Amino acid sequence: MSMPAFKDDSPVAQRPKLYTVEEAKALDVGTVKDLFAAHINPGQLHFLKLLGFDRILVERAEGMHYITRDGRRILDFFGGFCSVAFGHNHPRIVAARKRFQDENRHEICMAFMSQYASALAANLAAIAPGDLDMVFLGSTGSEAMEAALKVAEQAQGPDKSKILHAANSFHGKTKGVLSVTDSTLYQSQFKLVEHRVKVPFGDIAAVRQALESDPSIGIVVMETVQGGGGIVEAPAGFWRELRALCDKHGVLWVADEVQCGLGRTGQFFAFERDGVVPDVTALAKALGGSKAAMGAMIARREIYMKAYGKPKSALIHAQATFGGMGEACISAIEALNVLYDEDLMGNAKRQGDYLIEKLNGLRVKYPSLLKEIRGRGLMIGIEFQDISETMPFGLKHMVALLDDKLKGSLCGFVGALLLKEHDVLVAFTEYNRNVIRLEPPLIVTREECDQFIAALDAVLSRGVTGIVTGYLRKVAASKG
Repeated sequence: MSMPAFKDDSPVAQRPKLYTVEEAKALDVGTVKDLFAAHINPGQLHFLKLLGFDRILVERAEGMHYITRDGRRILDFFGGFCSVAFGHNHPRIVAARKRFQDENRHEICMAFMSQYASALAANLAAIAPGDLDMVFLGSTGSEAMEAALKVAEQAQGPDKSKILHAANSFHGKTKGVLSVTDSTLYQSQFKLVEHRVKVPFGDIAAVRQALESDPSIGIVVMETVQGGGGIVEAPAGFWRELRALCDKHGVLWVADEVQCGLGRTGQFFAFERDGVVPDVTALAKALGGSKAAMGAMIARREIYMKAYGKPKSALIHAQATFGGMGEACISAIEALNVLYDEDLMGNAKRQGDYLIEKLNGLRVKYPSLLKEIRGRGLMIGIEFQDISETMPFGLKHMVALLDDKLKGSLCGFVGALLLKEHDVLVAFTEYNRNVIRLEPPLIVTREECDQFIAALDAVLSRGVTGIVTGYLRKVAASKG
């Protein structure tokens, strides 16, 4: 007896009102703001308004500049937290992507081996020092760091799986790496990985004491240069001593180079300056050539093979759906070649040295406003004084009581005025809110550095009173 045919009585789906690409491009700033508040993050809009970022709609970007709908050219010293290393729409990277599209090359090709993923992995292995030569490809820094911690834990085994990390660290916001991201704000009420211990960043004595007292610690994870912590480096000799301690205690060192890697500090990896090699490292941000989402974990072959080297373990942490996508891989391949062909690492060092020299001149000129200039290459932090330090002697003691609540306000005022009056965009930090961070594309020129210094000088020359009143006038004008 045959079964009756199934009758589908469900209604035909009605096509909702959808924006087309051209309609999206034509949206005005007011509509974009409404859609952002309604469907993305209304709370974030509050902070965009404070800085005046909610009144800007970017039409396109090229090189060192964003070009707005009304024709403003905004000099980018923010650099997307180090992701825009090659500038906006680098012509060689754009051309490589266009050839890829024009030839209808394969994008998602999980069933077969990818020549593009394989070539990118080989390039990264060729660049990385020592025996860092086994590569996992992903899309983000968080994904690359998740892979880094997983390969280390898998290699170490359950009896040596505790992770030592640093205070004021930032390793990502996905669940695993969030556990070693030292932020009560980001960690919120999430249930985190428990087998971890925290030490002050750059404190080798604290690391030594932790490793000697707890043999279950099997992994040390740290940013080579702390970005969210306010562009902070460890003391001289720290990384060499850390390497020796890890070797002594059978601990694996994971170096997070998501922000500071790919030539940002003047060398491909920031740890190379100290002549040491970690067991595992991670890249992302700029790896996609400022055009694609691309992250990579690179591990020593011995560690990778111990973790995933047998057929029964090979698929424990294999590439995910979008790991090694064709166009992302060729963007990264071209970017790595551009990095060397155009001497962008050398430029990062030269322009970085120049910027730091000029910024230290401003610190001498405005000691009541600027506390410290620090950094390496084109990863620079400008730390401002607490508000109380900018006040006359008689007011310092009283205002000091408000320093913590007002922390970051002076940075915000300066950043807002740089954008409003000088068309210069800068970045801020997660933990030390008194720090403006400069992470411009590695293509920056001496003339653009001078433009930035002149703009900052003009804002600082107002003094704290002029900066605050200038900001308040800007806010008043924005409210009509």
